[in-house]
Amino acid sequence: MTTPSAEAVIRALGLEQHVEGGFYRRTFQADDRDPIMTRYGERFLMTSIHYLLTDTSPVGHFHLNRSDIVHYFHLGDPIEYFLIHPDGKLERVVMGPNVTRGQRLQLTVQGGTWKASRLLSGTSGYGLISEAVSPGFDFADMTLGKRTGLIELFPQHSVLIEALTRH
Repeated sequence: MTTPSAEAVIRALGLEQHVEGGFYRRTFQADDRDPIMTRYGERFLMTSIHYLLTDTSPVGHFHLNRSDIVHYFHLGDPIEYFLIHPDGKLERVVMGPNVTRGQRLQLTVQGGTWKASRLLSGTSGYGLISEAVSPGFDFADMTLGKRTGLIELFPQHSVLIEALTRH
């Protein structure tokens, strides 16, 4: 079996560009469940997406979500995640197929954690994951990182922040 190209995966899954970088498509929202009320408004109990980084869009820029997110690796090249926890602690995780080398198939990120990702070089030219979000994702609950503000909050991570923010 040959590995499909990034373009073929984008077409097959109906993905579109994401504001944080990469490509995505919502694949599920808990329409059959009562919504939950958060302090920010009503949300689905859970949502899920496919998310793809490619050689042409290799970075998911720093952003913060209010909800908890579980990431699941599916195929392609490994994806490196950088998590800055509220206390300033930096965590690096590589999601990918090689679990014997410490790559992970699943990653949970608690709401309130700054997160960025980047595609690591490999043979596929892309990495595909899915995310399950609870309470369900709403763009009102996501904050894209601004370089100067993040560096003020976490000066110890300024080099990484400069590399993984747009502005």
